[in-house]
Amino acid sequence: MNAIRWSTAVLAAGLTMAGVLAAAPAGHAARISAHRQARPAGAADPRLARFYSQHVRWHRCQRGPHDSGGKMLDAAGARCAGIMVPLDYAHPGRRTITIAISRLAADPSAQKVGAMIINLGGPATPVLTDVVLARQAMGATGARFDLIGMDERFGGRSTHMNCHWNRGWLPRGAGRSRASFTEMVHLSRNLARRCGRFQRAMLPFAGTANAARDMDVIRGALGESKLSYLGYSYGTYLGAMYTQMFPGRAGRIVLDSAINPAHPGVAKGSNGPQREAALHEWAKFAAMHDSQFHLGSTPSQVVATVYRIYRAAARHPLSVGPFRVDDTIVPAVLLDPLSDDSPANAAELAATVASLNRAAHGRPARPDATLLHALARQLTSAGSAQRSAQTAIMCDDAPVPRSPRAYWRAIQAHRASAPLFSPVDQTITPCAFWPFQPPPPPGIANHVPALVVNASGDINSILSMGRAMHHALAGSRMITLQGVRTHGVYLFRGSACVDGAVNAYLDTGVLPAHDMSCTA
Repeated sequence: MNAIRWSTAVLAAGLTMAGVLAAAPAGHAARISAHRQARPAGAADPRLARFYSQHVRWHRCQRGPHDSGGKMLDAAGARCAGIMVPLDYAHPGRRTITIAISRLAADPSAQKVGAMIINLGGPATPVLTDVVLARQAMGATGARFDLIGMDERFGGRSTHMNCHWNRGWLPRGAGRSRASFTEMVHLSRNLARRCGRFQRAMLPFAGTANAARDMDVIRGALGESKLSYLGYSYGTYLGAMYTQMFPGRAGRIVLDSAINPAHPGVAKGSNGPQREAALHEWAKFAAMHDSQFHLGSTPSQVVATVYRIYRAAARHPLSVGPFRVDDTIVPAVLLDPLSDDSPANAAELAATVASLNRAAHGRPARPDATLLHALARQLTSAGSAQRSAQTAIMCDDAPVPRSPRAYWRAIQAHRASAPLFSPVDQTITPCAFWPFQPPPPPGIANHVPALVVNASGDINSILSMGRAMHHALAGSRMITLQGVRTHGVYLFRGSACVDGAVNAYLDTGVLPAHDMSCTA
């Protein structure tokens, strides 16, 4: 089976924000409305009956001549719809919003299992078109499910929000100096203020708990008694939340590249050392191709080149194409290609470092399209709507410290163990200045059967995070793919061992008898 052509950068996007700071208690002035504490309601709640029983109006997906994604869905036989849900589940009679979904129906000749929602993390990564890719990669197993792409509330084609950011955020580091950190404090405060100005009414309802409620409304509207789920990266938290809130309605659940459900939001743990180790591992590739990239003939020379670039960017921003790249951005543009150890990603990272190296030496730097896109997302308004939704979800999922001093202390405490990447893990974010401070997240602890999948070398959802998810879901089994650095395993890596075990579970609903270890 071929690995699916999804990008690990999509999956990792939400896992580069911040580190291990303890969450500050919510202050009186920052209390959120009681809806966040409300118990989950099902179709039996008369106030929600109209949402669960709504008629789904399927239609063609293409929305115009330039909608290539919609055209692909239509060509594959998929259909799209909008599902009406409450903005605030505590007051369902008030404002409603629309959740966009796509459906690629099960093969009529297959023994149908039911509906399966697919989520690529982010959070808020648009996913409607990916049902086609998933069907192709899953083969006969996928043909047994109605594959459902759901754009989370405020993302993709669902009712969306836009804070109208004129600069990017995810990911971003704190740099080498106090001055660079201060720049990030100002940027974070400004971005949070813009969200408060343009989207204050919707911000309290962006969190993962509400997305889980949306999933259950979709289940009811589709007439399904149970809902299966395939979620990656930050999407594993959504899947775990669904099992917690609606345990009797959870079907076959696969959580790939899982986060620790006890630490959602931006404070997901310190993985700087793992990223530094991955950089040293990648340096072997760059050294072997020194004649092409000119970064050093030994791994130590390559790593030294990267650190020289970082120091040069701290002294004076580098001119890379039309952009000015400082020390808060250099580590950020390295993370996506570093997230996977494939030769293609290694070459992409080497090309990025080569462009930055030319700029650090005052030579013209002509970045390729990949680097240009990454810099545009950091330094322009490109992708503002998706980044706004992503940040709103994560800021709503868990409280964070409000004092910039706490972040600076954490950065300094971890800098020695990961000089390049700890300032990314520990950096201050817009959540520190968010218009409200959410309560602590609800605990995830249940016995719902689920399958957790992680790669041993994942530098975003590190292995300890996957094990924490496995522990929280006491009815789960875990598959670990050993010896690889990848974010996204099932269908991504092309591992016959992993794909076969996951497909067997999805086909039968029976988990492996024991936890499994696969070798790449």
